[in-house]
Amino acid sequence: MTTLQQENPAPARAPEPAVTGIPAKPRPSKMRRKEARFFWLFISPWIFGFVVFLLGPMLASVYLSFTDWDSFTDPTWVGFGNYVKLITEDTVFHKALWNTLYFAFFSVPLGMGIALWLAALLNKKMKARKIFRTLVYLPHLVPIVAVALIFQMILAPDAGPLNRVLAMFGVDGPAWLFDSEWVKPAIILLSLWQAGGATVLLLAGMKGIPQEFYEAAEIDGASSLRQFWSITFPQLTPIIFFNLIMGIIGAFQVFAQVYILTQGGPDNASQMLVPLLFTEAFRNYHMGYASAISWLLFLMVMALTILAFSTSRKWVFYETEVKN
Repeated sequence: MTTLQQENPAPARAPEPAVTGIPAKPRPSKMRRKEARFFWLFISPWIFGFVVFLLGPMLASVYLSFTDWDSFTDPTWVGFGNYVKLITEDTVFHKALWNTLYFAFFSVPLGMGIALWLAALLNKKMKARKIFRTLVYLPHLVPIVAVALIFQMILAPDAGPLNRVLAMFGVDGPAWLFDSEWVKPAIILLSLWQAGGATVLLLAGMKGIPQEFYEAAEIDGASSLRQFWSITFPQLTPIIFFNLIMGIIGAFQVFAQVYILTQGGPDNASQMLVPLLFTEAFRNYHMGYASAISWLLFLMVMALTILAFSTSRKWVFYETEVKN
């Protein structure tokens, strides 16, 4: 028996896989590994710039917002002292916040309305349409500093062209930039001058609407106004929503107009949050205080953006969206 067992040994059993039914993950090929190396090589300058020039300063500003720092001596920890002072004591901040909300509340809807109106006009068949489109977009290309200087001359109290035109109709024009009641409307008027960027986006959206929609509406007897509100406007809501978000962010970050035209005057009637931040940081050297202003500004813009996104489902129409 022993001899037979030695002559005919039992066959060895094959090892069972550790996990049944899950194929082994193939190793990446040499080409894949080479592509990955080149990917990290080419993206590394952007990562370096993002960390050093954006993420790093942002994290540093979070720390500085809890300190009292004048840019020359060591920061002194004050906790939430800067935020408490801003919210409860600083009347200039309260006025700047009110002015910024006022500016955003009027400039964003007015700018979007004018852009939509111009896009609807430029979408019609007419002579020299390309020339008019170019003229509408040109102000958007002019630097904001140049636009501010032009409006400084236009809004001059005595020699300004705007007040001269008003005088022709028997209207005594205000002092605009020197009048606390009219300085904010003057800055809003300046912001409407550059509505060409939003106009071009809306015009491109109108060109993408299928012509068959309008032909079917004409057969049903729909008027031009009805076609606009039932066909054109719903198709443009994604672009309108984009303009709304960018308008809110831009309105809360307004700086050059105020800094060049009024520097916050008269009597802080045109003071905005970003010019106030600049003044506290680079004139008064209150870097910690300015950092607290910047993060309060960030939180307000973020809250308004989240609010806009939360309401977008009710009025923004996406053609590719499948609704049950």
